[in-house]
Amino acid sequence: MIRARTNLCAHPICLAILVPLAAVSSGLHAEAQKMVRVAAAADLKFAMDGISQEFESKTGVKVDVTTGSSGNFFAQIQSGAPFDLFFSADMEYPKKLEAAGFAESGTRFEYALGQIVIWTPANSLVDVAQARWNALLDARIQKIAIANPALAPYGGAAVSALQKAEVYQRVKTKLVYGENVSQAAQFVQSGNAQAGIIARCLALSPGMKDGKMWEIPTDMYPPIEQGAIVLKNSKNKAAALEFLNFVKSTAGKAILEKHGFAITASK
Repeated sequence: MIRARTNLCAHPICLAILVPLAAVSSGLHAEAQKMVRVAAAADLKFAMDGISQEFESKTGVKVDVTTGSSGNFFAQIQSGAPFDLFFSADMEYPKKLEAAGFAESGTRFEYALGQIVIWTPANSLVDVAQARWNALLDARIQKIAIANPALAPYGGAAVSALQKAEVYQRVKTKLVYGENVSQAAQFVQSGNAQAGIIARCLALSPGMKDGKMWEIPTDMYPPIEQGAIVLKNSKNKAAALEFLNFVKSTAGKAILEKHGFAITASK
């Protein structure tokens, strides 16, 4: 007996199931294409919240931001981390990624200048605004938090400033290191350190703006030129470029300035 072979996929019931599934799959793929994945330096946490919200409202493209130390991201990107954009706390990491073929040539952009401050909690008995560098020498300041200079540009800037102020040797035993500048700030907030040399943008953030701070003169440390770049393995290059262009725009710059970043006139 010869049995007729039925093409189940041609059956009306089968088609009724498969067509909606295909539509769902297509929709999910489209949603994935509307996501921009950003690796951002820790000092950008609050600014990125504002930039992402405004960008999403204007374009409908969602932004997934991960913050951390620039040095860690530099290593992760070289190992294939799935990011579309990298916003570093300096320009050196983006330059190195571009030179090594991990980033798109011609997309590197200096988006801001970082600044550092000495910060203490509001209830500190040390008047950092008046004492300035001497505040760090005060016996009541037993621990001073900074970002790890091996991983985070803000940590390197802090060490440079301490050395130029000729107090590094006197306070180096007090130093405690956060993986990034945000963690250094948390050390001071939590009481694990009595003072910190942190990013000005964090000192102005909602949880810290009531503290005491002294802005370290910018000529006491190398410029913290912060750079962004589109990554070579980005799956959404068009959206990544659109986001980068938004950061370059007047609206993007205004958000960065609102959150404590300096924007050079030529950028």
